[in-house]
Amino acid sequence: MNISLDLLQLLDAIERRGSFAAAAQALHRVPSAVTHAVGKAEEQLGYPLFERVGRRAVLTEAGRSLLDGGRPLLEAATFLERRARQVASGWEAELRIAVDALIPAKRLYPLIEAFYAAGHGTEIRLSSEVLAGCWDALLGGRADLAVGAPGDQPPGGGLTTAPLGEVDFVFAIAPTHPLAAEPEPIPAEQIRRHRAVVLADTTRGLAARSAGLLSGQRALVVPDFDAKVAAHAAGLGVGHLPRALAEREAAAGRLVLRATAEPRPPIGLHLAWCSSHRGQALQWFRERLCRPETRAALLAEALVA
Repeated sequence: MNISLDLLQLLDAIERRGSFAAAAQALHRVPSAVTHAVGKAEEQLGYPLFERVGRRAVLTEAGRSLLDGGRPLLEAATFLERRARQVASGWEAELRIAVDALIPAKRLYPLIEAFYAAGHGTEIRLSSEVLAGCWDALLGGRADLAVGAPGDQPPGGGLTTAPLGEVDFVFAIAPTHPLAAEPEPIPAEQIRRHRAVVLADTTRGLAARSAGLLSGQRALVVPDFDAKVAAHAAGLGVGHLPRALAEREAAAGRLVLRATAEPRPPIGLHLAWCSSHRGQALQWFRERLCRPETRAALLAEALVA
């Protein structure tokens, strides 16, 4: 093969600086070495790469085509070299963070901004999970860190956890729903007669969870809290919502809140990660997410944008 990364780097330097001599200085070579390398490449390729226009070296049409197609390869090679150097220093090339639906992902943006501002080159990949999804993402190798993993840790080990806090829930229904006229507290048997709106668990390998669904109750399964709120407001079903979210919708007149005979207890959320993961990026996020002020910011008025 007559085209190499070294040749592409040479063409790029000459094109950017306008002459063989300036390119040689930028690449820390002697001008004769640059002239020889270009001449040898033209001989092997069978066509000229540059032409003289005054004092400038200008790419021929063929040379321009070669460089334009090769620049993405140069960028990719530079990225690979930088990433390998970064990994060798203990910083991961990528950190995958699974965020439970109870915590808006944008609550992490100030932390990510601080991470970038500190000059860390690790790429951050966020994913949204529901119910057992965060736990499954960790155990299945789809995530390195989980923020807001709800409920109890599944059996099997290999994970380390730290508490983030709790989210309170309240029973919410449309003002036109039949249960809106029922006296409080509404018994479970009465609620069971009506369809529940529940979130779809994103787990792939663990047993799916169905929070808030009574035994024998029909269900409308939706993908996220926006869809769940809309289904409640449309009168398509009933169920519990995070208190802050439900109170916002109630204040707007779209939902009404009702006491039930069997209130749903608050759910504990956790920070969790694979115990064997030793990367510097994971350590950076763990340390900051465990700070009381960060935990408070993540859970403040949960699910209220």
